[in-house]
Amino acid sequence: MSVVEEALAMNIVEKTDTEIRQLAEPLWRDLLKSSNEGKYGEFVQKFSRSFALAMNQVTVNHQFANSELARNLSDHFDYLGIIRRGEHVTVLYRQRSTKKPGEWLGRLVLGYEDGEVRIFAASIF
Repeated sequence: MSVVEEALAMNIVEKTDTEIRQLAEPLWRDLLKSSNEGKYGEFVQKFSRSFALAMNQVTVNHQFANSELARNLSDHFDYLGIIRRGEHVTVLYRQRSTKKPGEWLGRLVLGYEDGEVRIFAASIF
């Protein structure tokens, strides 16, 4: 099997929790930073093609402009767990705001696309 075929055959659910966390946490930190700064190009940089199409610039900029939470996410978060399903993993975080009291659930869905780990969904609720 060639390196390319091997990469395409990878399934993220086969990785250990530690390996998934090592992949997920830098991506989550990057999302927090670009969300706080309102930088659309950086925000969608690691999105899968389908997720990037769904999260067009108008939608994301509207979220940045109208959501106090989206622009004031704390860089301190707690890892809660991982859910494996099909070819994707969902990594869950307890997320806080720098302006609003309380806690939110952060969700990051990861999988492989073209041999690279990509973000297939991300949300805070």
